[in-house]
Amino acid sequence: MNSTGIKPRRHRLRVALRNGHPGQAIAEFALVLTPCLALFFGIINFALALYCYDFVCYSAQQAVRYATVRGSSAPSPVSAAQVQSYVDTLVAGVLKTNSMTVTTTWSPNNSPGSVVTVVVTYKYPPLTSLVSSVTIPLTRTAAMVITQ
Repeated sequence: MNSTGIKPRRHRLRVALRNGHPGQAIAEFALVLTPCLALFFGIINFALALYCYDFVCYSAQQAVRYATVRGSSAPSPVSAAQVQSYVDTLVAGVLKTNSMTVTTTWSPNNSPGSVVTVVVTYKYPPLTSLVSSVTIPLTRTAAMVITQ
């Protein structure tokens, strides 16, 4: 590489930097930063919603498994309130239990061979909840046949 070719390039760079408009750089930075931050927080918000939905699905599945082995012929049959408290212990520390509802139904009853259905609904507050009070309902239904 020729050293005589580097000096003119450096000189042109210095002249361009000296004659630049510093206010223009700040305005362009603000124009680029705004959509980038919106995209970044949108990705984080979507990931948190997906994580909460996965946990809602997991809790519905575990709650229905809990209810299937505790039918009317089991030593200690389960009630809807016990299924609710079981789900509350599963999600404690991860999801807000006051934003979650658990509905348990038996068809036709709580005896073996019947079907138990558990519906878990969680009201997900997105990051934009700082600005508005909109919540997104995340719902999962799980059903199994009672074995005991």
